[in-house]
Amino acid sequence: MLLADARLPTGAHAFSSSLEPALLDGLRPGEIPAYIRSRLLTVGTVEAAAALVVARDPDAGTVAEVSTALEARTPAESQRAASTLLGRGLIRLARSLAPAAAQLGPGVAGRSPHRAVAMGLIASVWGIPEAELVTAMCYDDAQTVAAAALKLEPGDPFAATGWVLGIAGTVDAVLAEALPVTGPASIPAPSSPMIDQWAQAHAARDRRLFSA
Repeated sequence: MLLADARLPTGAHAFSSSLEPALLDGLRPGEIPAYIRSRLLTVGTVEAAAALVVARDPDAGTVAEVSTALEARTPAESQRAASTLLGRGLIRLARSLAPAAAQLGPGVAGRSPHRAVAMGLIASVWGIPEAELVTAMCYDDAQTVAAAALKLEPGDPFAATGWVLGIAGTVDAVLAEALPVTGPASIPAPSSPMIDQWAQAHAARDRRLFSA
């Protein structure tokens, strides 16, 4: 489902995971692999842990608590908005692919769920193992950056694939942080101030290739 997003309505193809504003602000193409790892150790870790909490206990109360915890850990409003757009797309896609997903709710108080909440709800319905859920989310985030890089800084697709293949150790680190989480209050809160700043600056631009 995640790998097919360019041809299915999850919306991820319209997002660069803030790579576009990072490059505009001076990030060098050679630093993209480090950017991927930094995102996974901050944004990715928060999202993976949140998704796990929802997957283990998908009732409305937990979803509301996790949503609040995610928003507290995502200071950039533009990042929160992008997350809910992606979450809505994922829920819509899941409902179209499997009858069991018809039960998936709209999120909190009728609002679209954050991407991590959507992934947790989908995992709970389809019985996706916890380690596989975290791993899929990590590789999806890395692939989003790599795919955006090929449009923003055209280069060798094999090199971009190598960036994604090279994150195995970072994925292990995310797993080590996310799997022990026991509830909304214990979701990690690593900061990524530059990613937040780039995301906010990008939201104000009227000439951009990616939405975020």
